[in-house]
Amino acid sequence: MRTRVRRKPMSEINMVPFIDIMMVMLVAFMVAAPMMSQGIKVQLPKTDSAPMEVPKGKEPLIVSVKADGSYYLNLESTGKKALPLKVISERVAKIKRARPDTLVLIEGDERVSYGKVVAAMAGLQDAGVSDVGLMTDPRELN
Repeated sequence: MRTRVRRKPMSEINMVPFIDIMMVMLVAFMVAAPMMSQGIKVQLPKTDSAPMEVPKGKEPLIVSVKADGSYYLNLESTGKKALPLKVISERVAKIKRARPDTLVLIEGDERVSYGKVVAAMAGLQDAGVSDVGLMTDPRELN
């Protein structure tokens, strides 16, 4: 007859799964760390560049910043009424959730302070807009 060998309970912890998980987490943090930097990435358009093509039937959302620093959104419901930046951000967020491929552009007066345009960009980033375009007029040739 065979006798059964009874195994004693193991008093050690198998470290291999923990090391595997730690290595995966290390790689994940190494990849994610550069994306966590503060700031707004914008490629400012050159005035000599060709106009951007807007797909037919997809009208962009345009946030306008007037010379006095007031903000406007080009929606029929808002008309030509100045809105607080927080309200604009909330409305843009709702539109982006419904139509994620909507193009968002900022149209700033040349006399407006740079801080107002950056504030608009930051508000749009908080609303979930990851890419914001800046509108310019083409440079006139002399």
